[in-house]
Amino acid sequence: MEAPLIDFPFRSVLSLKPLADHLDRQSGSGGMSDPSVLSDLRIRLENAPELLGSVDDMAVLDRHEGLIADLMSAVFSPIFLETQLFAAVIPYRARPFFASHQFRRMLLNQDGSYAGRFVFDRDSYNRGRIARAYLIILERLCGIKHHFDFPLIRIVPDPLTGLERYFKLNLDFRFVQVRCVTRSHGISDEEAAEALKHITDPDALRVIMPPEEFEFSGFTLFHAVDVTESEVLSALEKDIVDQTSLLSEDGFSRLEDRLRTFFRRPQLKAGLAAIRKQEVILFHEQGADIPGCGLAGTSRLPVSRFNGTVFEQVVLEDKIVIVPDLMNEPPPDDIARDLLKKGERSLLIAPLKYKGECIGILVLKSAEPEEFGPLEAMIVGVLQPLFSLAVQHILEEIEHQIQAIIKERCTALHPTVEWRFQKAALNHMDRMRLDRGAEMEPIVFKGVYPFYGVSDIRGSSDERNRALQEDLTAHLHLAQKVLEVADEAKPLPILQELSRRVDDQIRGLGTGIGSGDEIRIVRFIQDEIEPVFNHIRSFGVRVTRAIEAYHSSMDGNVGTVYERRKAFEHSVGVLNERLAVFLDEENATLQSVCPHYFERHRTDGVDYLIYMGKSMLERAEFNDLYLRNMRLWQLKLACGMAHINERIKPSLEVPLETAHLILVQDAPLSIRFRYDEKRFDVDGAYDIRYEIVRSRLDKALIRGGKERLTQPGKVSIVYAHPEEGRETERHIDFLRSTGHLTGKTEYMELEDLPGVRGLKAMRVKVNLPSREEPSGAAEPTSVREIKTV
Repeated sequence: MEAPLIDFPFRSVLSLKPLADHLDRQSGSGGMSDPSVLSDLRIRLENAPELLGSVDDMAVLDRHEGLIADLMSAVFSPIFLETQLFAAVIPYRARPFFASHQFRRMLLNQDGSYAGRFVFDRDSYNRGRIARAYLIILERLCGIKHHFDFPLIRIVPDPLTGLERYFKLNLDFRFVQVRCVTRSHGISDEEAAEALKHITDPDALRVIMPPEEFEFSGFTLFHAVDVTESEVLSALEKDIVDQTSLLSEDGFSRLEDRLRTFFRRPQLKAGLAAIRKQEVILFHEQGADIPGCGLAGTSRLPVSRFNGTVFEQVVLEDKIVIVPDLMNEPPPDDIARDLLKKGERSLLIAPLKYKGECIGILVLKSAEPEEFGPLEAMIVGVLQPLFSLAVQHILEEIEHQIQAIIKERCTALHPTVEWRFQKAALNHMDRMRLDRGAEMEPIVFKGVYPFYGVSDIRGSSDERNRALQEDLTAHLHLAQKVLEVADEAKPLPILQELSRRVDDQIRGLGTGIGSGDEIRIVRFIQDEIEPVFNHIRSFGVRVTRAIEAYHSSMDGNVGTVYERRKAFEHSVGVLNERLAVFLDEENATLQSVCPHYFERHRTDGVDYLIYMGKSMLERAEFNDLYLRNMRLWQLKLACGMAHINERIKPSLEVPLETAHLILVQDAPLSIRFRYDEKRFDVDGAYDIRYEIVRSRLDKALIRGGKERLTQPGKVSIVYAHPEEGRETERHIDFLRSTGHLTGKTEYMELEDLPGVRGLKAMRVKVNLPSREEPSGAAEPTSVREIKTV
C-alpha cells in the first residue's frame, strides 16, 4: 500500500542517533547486561558517523549491514528473529531498513513493498497517520500525552496456503525525535489546544501547525501480531447478522472464504440448513433442483429425505459428528452418494439450537480425508451460537412472509368493509392517547343478508380411497415382483413366505381399505420387505434390475407409489382452480353493481359466503332490487359452474363431477368480527341457526329415503319459508326460458338435521352441452355466455 504515503506532509529522515542515545542511557544506568558489548557498539558507531546524522542515501545502510544488525539486537531479541514479525522503518515511511525473516516472508513482497492491504480505506489511513504525527509533536515538544489507538490491520495472503492472514501492526515511537525546523518560538498553548480540537482534520491542522515547520528523525519499530482468528470471527459475526450474507450467492461465498481462513483449510466448503417443521431449507446447496421457498438463495427438501443418515444422527443426539472419510463409511445413503459425487470426503456436522430446539445444521466439508478432528470440533463450538442466531432470524423472516401471504389471501380486510376498520382504528388511537383503554371497539354489521352456495366434487372421499387402494396395491405388486425374481435366481423358502405375505396384503386390499391400512401396509413394506433388498441384490443382474425398477417407481417425497393419488389430486386441483377463477371473475363483476362482503374457500370443490346490506356500505345506496338480483345471480352462477365441470371433464386424468347447492334465507341477520379468529361470524343466538344449517347441509338427505339432496349436473336450493320458495320458482322459470335450466322442478322435504327442522328443497337440472359437442369448445367466461341447447 505505497500510494497513500505521498499524502504524508512532514519531512522524515532515518537516523540511528536516538538509538545511540538510548544505549548511552542504558550504560549509565547499569541496565546493560554486558558492558563490553555496549562499548564495542559505541566504538563502531563512532567509526560510522554517517549513521548518526540524517541518512538520505540508503546505500549507507548496505555498507554497514553487520553493524545495523548488531544494533538492532539491542532492540529486538535475536532468539525471536525466526519466529516473530518485527521491523524497523524510517518514521512514517513504508519500507523497512531492517526486518525479521518472518516479517519479510509474511508481510513484504520481493521488491520490499508491503504485501496485501489494510482493512480500511486510503482516506482513513491518511487521517490516522497525520493525527498520530501531530500527537507525537505535541508529546515531544509540549509534553502533552494523548492516548491514540488507531489499529493497523493488514490482510496478506499466506505464502503456503494462499488463505488470508490478518496481522495487527503495533508501532513503537521510542526512537523517533521531532524538531522545529523554521519556528523559534515553539508551540503555544493556544496552538496545542486548537490542534487537539481538530486532530482528525488534516486541512485544519496544516493551518494551525504547518507541517513544513517540523521534521521527524530516527526510526519506528513495527511488531506484527497474528490476529486472524479474532478478526475473522468479528467479520463472521457481522456477515451472519446481515441475512443477505446467507441468502445471496456473493455473501455466502464470502462467508465460506472467511471460514477457510478461520480454519486454515484451503479446500473447506460450508453447508447450512434450517429445519422448519417437516422441511429442511438448504442455503446455496449446489445441484438442488427443487422449488425455492420464497426466500432468495434457498431450496427445500422433506425431512424424511435425511432419515437414517448421519445428519439425522446429529439432530437426534445433539452433538457434533465428524466423518473422517466418506469412502470408508458403511454402504452410503443417497445423501452420502451425492456428496461423494461432488468430490467431498470428510465432514464435520454441528447442530444449531435455539431455546433448546435444533433448528438447523452447519456442515464443513473437504475434498481431503481426515480433514477434521477434535480441535476443529472445539472451534466450531465457538461458531454454533452465531449460526444458530442467524438461522433463527431467517426462520422468523420466513414466518413473516408466510403470515403476510395468509393475511393477503385469507384474512386481509375485504375492501367493502375496510372503511369500518379504519374508523375503528382511528377511534382506538384516540382512546390510547387519552388513556381510556386499549381494547378495539366491536365491529358489528346489523341487518345484512347472507348468500351461500357450494359446488362440491361428488364422491371425492370415495375416489381418494380408491386412489390410495390402487397405489398401495401397485406398491405391493412391485415388491412381490422383486421377491419372485430373487426366488428364481436363488430359491429360498423365506422368500416364498414373504411373497405369500405380500399376496395376503394384496387380497386384503381387494376387499376395501380401512383408515389404518395405509400406515400398516407401508410399515410392513419398509420394516419387513425392503431390508431384504440389500442382501438379495447380490443374487444377480435380474434381481438388481427389479430392485432398481421398484425404487424408480417410488415417489421421492412420500416413499411409496403415488401415481393414482397424484392423478386424483391434480384433477381436483385443476377443477378447483377453474371453478375458483370463474367465481372470482363473476363476483368482481357483481361487486361493481352493489358492493358486498365475499369469502371463497377451496376444498374438494369451492364454496362462497356473501353478506350484503345497507350497514356494510359507507356511501353507496342499497335497494331490495340488489337482493333479488343476487339470488338470480346465484342460480346462473351454479349453471356456469356445471358447464365448466362438463367442459373440462374429458381432459382430467380422473373424471370428476360436481353437485351444486344454494341456501336461501330472506331474513336479515347480524355479523360480528371476531378479533381472535380474524373473521366474521353471525352474532346472536337467533342468527346462529343459519350457521348451523350452512355447516350441515352437505349431508342433507331427502325425507323418507337415503337419497342425497345434491346430485351431479343439478342445482339444489334449500329454503325454510314459502315466500323464499316462490321467489326461487320465479327465478327457475326465467332461467329455464333462457336455456340455462331444463326439465321439471323437483320439490322435496329434507330429513331433520341436528337442531334444525322443517327445511324444504327444490332441485332442477342444468342444461349442459351434449356429448356430441367438441370437448375442446371454449368454456363460458361469464354466466351471460352459457350456451343454450
